[in-house]
Amino acid sequence: EGCGGHLPAVAAMAAEPPPPLEPIVLPVFREEGFGDKFLRKTRENPLVPLGCLCTVGILTYGLINFKRGNTRKSQLMMRARILAQSLTFAALLGGMAVTAMKSRK
Repeated sequence: EGCGGHLPAVAAMAAEPPPPLEPIVLPVFREEGFGDKFLRKTRENPLVPLGCLCTVGILTYGLINFKRGNTRKSQLMMRARILAQSLTFAALLGGMAVTAMKSRK
């Protein structure tokens, strides 16, 4: 009686045969390749690859101007590159925050 009256239930469970052992079927996941992962991540946060493309474009244009001797425009493009990199990084952090919030729900 010290168990709170659970002894009859335990005795009834012991009288029944054990359930049959069946193999547990686990879901099969295929390996995600680089291209599949890149597309999935791009769909989740399209601002990051867009920011990367903008950064590379501004950097390239700045280097072309530097090679041509147009130092004023080259300096302007290097400052624009830093801004583009900062915005890309902010988009990356924002995407990570949104993903973390979704996984908490």
